[in-house]
Amino acid sequence: MKKTNPLGNPTLSESEDLDLPQLSQATQRAVSARLRNPKQPDPVSHVFTILPDVDTPTLLAHASETLASMNVMTTDLADQLEGSHRNVALAMQQLAVLAEMLINRALDNLDSPTPAVAPVCH
Repeated sequence: MKKTNPLGNPTLSESEDLDLPQLSQATQRAVSARLRNPKQPDPVSHVFTILPDVDTPTLLAHASETLASMNVMTTDLADQLEGSHRNVALAMQQLAVLAEMLINRALDNLDSPTPAVAPVCH
């Protein structure tokens, strides 16, 4: 089967494998440049973009749905694992559930006309 280069990068031939050390060095240079000059646009940030005029409830709803999907995926993964790897997958699943609960509470607070009760600190 013939390999194709979906990015159309002329510097890589179709039969050439990626040189991981060279790729790692390029990544480190890009990150270092970004840290030295935070105003420099991050080229990767344009891959996934959220429109600036999306309202907060919509953002929270999508975040909640994303975490619900992560919950299902990590639960399925944990079911296939054993030992410490299973424990890690279950911990990730619990973090996803916790974050989903926090987002859902934030959505409830946005929807409720009455102010939220102040939290009790012990």
